[in-house]
Amino acid sequence: MLAWVDGQPADSVSLRDRGLAYGDGLFETIAVRDGQMPLLERHLQRAASGAARLRMPLDVDALRAELLAFAGQLGSGVLKLLLTRGDGLRGYAAPQQPPRRILTGNPPSAWPAQHRAQGVRLYPCQTRLARQPLLAGLKHLNRLEQVLARSEWADAACAEGLMRDSEGLVIEGVFSNLFLIRDGELLTPALTHCGVAGVMRAEILSRAAAAGLRCRELEVSHEQLLAADEVFLCNSLYGIWPVVALEDWHWPVGPVTRQLQGLLADLLDD
Repeated sequence: MLAWVDGQPADSVSLRDRGLAYGDGLFETIAVRDGQMPLLERHLQRAASGAARLRMPLDVDALRAELLAFAGQLGSGVLKLLLTRGDGLRGYAAPQQPPRRILTGNPPSAWPAQHRAQGVRLYPCQTRLARQPLLAGLKHLNRLEQVLARSEWADAACAEGLMRDSEGLVIEGVFSNLFLIRDGELLTPALTHCGVAGVMRAEILSRAAAAGLRCRELEVSHEQLLAADEVFLCNSLYGIWPVVALEDWHWPVGPVTRQLQGLLADLLDD
């Protein structure tokens, strides 16, 4: 596996790394095609915003150059970037230093083609997302809620899980963002209190608006989800998966979902 730590080939990190000790950091999962990263600027924007909120100084231009060099070596696959606060002494007090940069490269994800073409079934996760506005939207290193949610099912018939917050509002998938279409309007759960602000979510909102679709972020109840005309999931690696079922509830793969899949065709592998 190709791996760099702070710009140098490596296969380990310090035992004193605060990312390991406290989950003190951020990460990005970036699709690479022929050495290029189609959503690189969105990933950098989110990393910079997250680093600012965590009070970690980040040189975005230097990081961009490093990611481009790494992607050139990787070729095609999945690049994972971890930004940790680096080494620290025992205790929560955070050192004031640039973040440690950990880059790893893996082969391209092998998603079943039928997920994109025919749609997927959702599992209703019982694990709830805690409301914490300070961390809402961030792709921070603590993913225990997602780990617990993903452990709830082993049935391959469910490709993803539906996650709600502690108030019962619909937020996202375990590793995806969620959209629904109602009366021709594109809706997605607001991430004011929890959830990850995905780069593909942002790209879809931008392209949909440019195509003339009405778009809105709002609080989504479980009842509103069930009443939707169409539902789909998205992330930066697979694009869009239509959702066709949740327990005994079913949705069609509708025309707006297909339109949006077409708008994203340039970003994804054939």
